[in-house]
Amino acid sequence: MKKTAVPGAAGFSFNRLVDDFRQMDPNDPGVWPMAPKVVVLIVLLLVCLLGSWWLSWKDQLDALDARHAEEQKLKDEWLDKKKQAVNLAEYKKQLDEIDHQFGALLKQLPNRSQMEALLVDINQAGRGHGLQFELWKPGQEMVKDFYAELPIAVELTGSYHDFGQFAADIAKLPRIVTLRDLSVSMNKDNGLKMAVTAVTYRYLDEEEVAKQRREKSNKNANKQ
Repeated sequence: MKKTAVPGAAGFSFNRLVDDFRQMDPNDPGVWPMAPKVVVLIVLLLVCLLGSWWLSWKDQLDALDARHAEEQKLKDEWLDKKKQAVNLAEYKKQLDEIDHQFGALLKQLPNRSQMEALLVDINQAGRGHGLQFELWKPGQEMVKDFYAELPIAVELTGSYHDFGQFAADIAKLPRIVTLRDLSVSMNKDNGLKMAVTAVTYRYLDEEEVAKQRREKSNKNANKQ
């Protein structure tokens, strides 16, 4: 079978290329052989490309990646806002329901003027079952964000069944009252004594809420 010759393949010699590089005159590139010229041009081209990438293109590629990430973030935010806009009517409905529920709960907290009536209701819940009050000591009122707590230390004497009825009546009050730190023990007459902390709650009026906000703002300003 006759072999087909590859043009120029027979004339290429690595040793000859090495000899051409050795015989080159650095001061006269015009007389260099063709092969060294091509190699030097390729090397210079690669060096230029590498230098351009390092000095300019690298920063541009990093900036491009940052813009792509920002674009994706904006797309995600747009999709979230679009979903919210589509469900806006449902969100408003849920907000109205929450406001209604919150208003119903708030009505269970008396205001400042109604606290005295609530304390009377607690007292009557005990006396209505024949319990005797040995201690009735209101503590220091603790102010929260929009409401205040008033703990009352109470000691009662009576029967175990009457204690249970008293706790049940407290739970049935239209206002929120919690019983904490409850303990039952024998007294000196071999009867039962119950010690408990009754905690009542009231919501703050507008003036008290404004005062709370001012104090909180002043604290934050002092921290800074």
